[in-house]
Amino acid sequence: MKASNLYRTTCAIALAASVAMPAYAQDADNLDGPETVPAGPVDESPSSTSSGLGEIIVTATRRATDLQTTPVAVSAVDSKLIQQSNPRDVGDLAAFVPNFSAATIANFNAASFAMRGVGQTSIIIYYEPPVAVLVDDFVMPSVQTQLLDTFDVEQVEVLRGPQGTLFGKNTTGGAVTIRTKRPELGYVGIDGQFEVGSWNTINAKGAANVPIGDVAALRLVAGYESNDGYYRNGACYGPVTGFVDSKFQGVSGCLGGEKLGGQSVISARAKLLVEPSDQFSALVQYEYFRDDSDVVPSVNVNDEYTGDVPFLTDILGTIRPNPNSSDPLDNAAYTGRNAGGLNLGKGQRIYVDGIYANLEFSPDFGTFTSVSGYRFQRSRIPNSYAGATAVAPDGTYLSFFDASRDDDRKTWQQELRFASDLGGPFDFVTGGFYQKDKTSFCVPQLLGFLDLTSGPLPFGNWNDTVYTLCNAQKAESKAVFFEGTLQATDRLSITLGGRYTWEDKTWYGRQQAFYAALNGGFDLSIVDQIRTPLDANVFDYPANVIRVDGSWKEPTWRGSISYEINPDVYVYGTYSRGFKGGGFNDQAGNFNAFGDDLDAFAEAAAPTDPETADSFEAGIKSEFFDNRLRFNLTGFYVKYKDLQKQLNVPIVVNGQPNQVTLFVNAAAAEVKGIELETSANPFEGFTLRGVLGYQDGKYKEYDTTGAGYDLSTAPLDRAPKWQWTVNGTYETAVSSDFNLALNGSVAYVSRNLNTQAITDPQGNTYLNARTLVNGSITLSEADDKYYVRLIGQNLTDKRYKVAIQNVGGLWQNAQYGPPRYFGVEVGFSFGDLL
Repeated sequence: MKASNLYRTTCAIALAASVAMPAYAQDADNLDGPETVPAGPVDESPSSTSSGLGEIIVTATRRATDLQTTPVAVSAVDSKLIQQSNPRDVGDLAAFVPNFSAATIANFNAASFAMRGVGQTSIIIYYEPPVAVLVDDFVMPSVQTQLLDTFDVEQVEVLRGPQGTLFGKNTTGGAVTIRTKRPELGYVGIDGQFEVGSWNTINAKGAANVPIGDVAALRLVAGYESNDGYYRNGACYGPVTGFVDSKFQGVSGCLGGEKLGGQSVISARAKLLVEPSDQFSALVQYEYFRDDSDVVPSVNVNDEYTGDVPFLTDILGTIRPNPNSSDPLDNAAYTGRNAGGLNLGKGQRIYVDGIYANLEFSPDFGTFTSVSGYRFQRSRIPNSYAGATAVAPDGTYLSFFDASRDDDRKTWQQELRFASDLGGPFDFVTGGFYQKDKTSFCVPQLLGFLDLTSGPLPFGNWNDTVYTLCNAQKAESKAVFFEGTLQATDRLSITLGGRYTWEDKTWYGRQQAFYAALNGGFDLSIVDQIRTPLDANVFDYPANVIRVDGSWKEPTWRGSISYEINPDVYVYGTYSRGFKGGGFNDQAGNFNAFGDDLDAFAEAAAPTDPETADSFEAGIKSEFFDNRLRFNLTGFYVKYKDLQKQLNVPIVVNGQPNQVTLFVNAAAAEVKGIELETSANPFEGFTLRGVLGYQDGKYKEYDTTGAGYDLSTAPLDRAPKWQWTVNGTYETAVSSDFNLALNGSVAYVSRNLNTQAITDPQGNTYLNARTLVNGSITLSEADDKYYVRLIGQNLTDKRYKVAIQNVGGLWQNAQYGPPRYFGVEVGFSFGDLL
């Protein structure tokens, strides 16, 4: 169905001015223990009874502290800002944090978070991102599910720089910690919101809080999101050429133009809180997530390549310009084929079931915390990756490169920690962390282009015969940590801490093979035994499977010194070292790059070494004019060593062009920059906020073995030099019963490298510089019992890439952010204390 334009007239005035600084007022009654947060609803903005900006409480040091006296670079986005900005997911909140950017990984709805010069651009399933994501202290193991919905979120904190001591698995870029809303004792209430908008968008979300006696409460949360998508299957092709006869020979035309990229997501959480006393609490959660969205549409952008050697997709005529539309959103290509069990017609299927328990015991001398969790994720992610195809006269689609990345992943986590409350000048946090992860992975592929270049196989067409690559990993991570803070004087404090991490990983893999060859010979009857791609896993078919082990151990640390110049000005300096463990490549062995030599295969499949970061930062946090102006400024310098990089290397297999994906320690780099966050409340009801990030990164060295140019001359990937956001919110009473809120934002991110080519700098791919303008108008009942909100996003209808890759010698494809969107949201919140 066509995208709806019902809301354009009413929403176009929502251009107020802004996007916001990463945090807004969260009034807290006490800072008694670690991670102490208000149990019920809080007033998160300047009120009619108090002037100035509200206090912001963060848990970046594993204790509840005022943001303005926390000696780390941390930003916070609370539920009030989340509601006003109407983000699609957690990634949209990156606009509120300096030097933190969010995109997606090419061909996937997976998070590509980047911070201070390092980011995630690879979908390699065993790659550990440099920016970690934690939900209620559970470390999320997969980038495929890190773009979380924000409905039930109380606060998001973004810790910039290496997290060398306190936060789960070590990272070199930073950490995003998400705290969901807890059940509230003695309170019965229900919250809901319903949104309709462009592309037939329907979002329905609700939560109910139910007290159970005097010591327990249950919170039930559920959400449903759907839309038709904003792409069209309209790419053009032909005349198709090839070196052998084919039923696709000479065909030309354009695809049918049907809508692509629709969403269908159901999510739910059930949370039980038990607090039998002031000293003990237990929060147990069950997570349910079902994503049955369409495959991520792929748009071929070969025309943006300015090098001398054409792509194979161009040579074969499987892509040509669309004479009817130059809009990239109208030029996606999708085959919808189900051959070989790829099941593109079923779309992506990402299912998660998780159970988690957060326990706290708080005697007089501190708080003991236990975080336990088990998470089972099943991902089935098919795609027409090349953004190129053709249709034969009989209606058969050419799968130039159709594939599905299928995995089952089980993750267990246990963390124990103790935060002291000794009542003197010295306190500390100490504990241990354990995570176990088991993954099985297969990527079946249809390489239809080989029917054009080398002809069919003796037992069938390449276009109908699956070629699969399977591997698996078992991983364990253990750590102990300690961090202590000495209040040397009333104004001077010193913090020192360390962490020691042990990581062990075992990888199992085989060369890419036809299903018939899985037992080591060639038996076509096996094809009928493979019902789903993961049926070909390395444990059920162990022939020619190799095992490779990797172990690492590393100390990391953090030290800081802070000084309160006066009640309004606070300065600090911090040095920290971060560590990201070595990892394996899920693409090792593809295209039989090592033949039948299993020793050579094992050598090529060896893991990367760990990646490390040494960070130096200094900051000032200040508030002036009776807390009407907040000004926080940080300067930083980071040195990275043994950066883990993914490189697409063109190769020739049996005389035909192909490519192999390498995962290597390739580089050392340094990044320096500044980060500014400011908020102002110049008069009652109006809040103006701003974010500015600048970073200058460059490689100090880069292993250029086999490269066609000096790779160190390229910019760092996912490191935009400039990022800024301005946000304004004006709230006023329009009667004794209703309030009006106008919110607007302008957010800019500069051009940044997304993936790096190894043979030719012209093959490097970039995300566009972009300026996005969003706004909303909210009419709410005076006690916030219900509201109506008009929403406008990307009001200038900007076309901008959120992912792009160059697959050496074969094709270049991209995904794009949403075009102009208009929507209407209604919400309500009713409840009473018992």
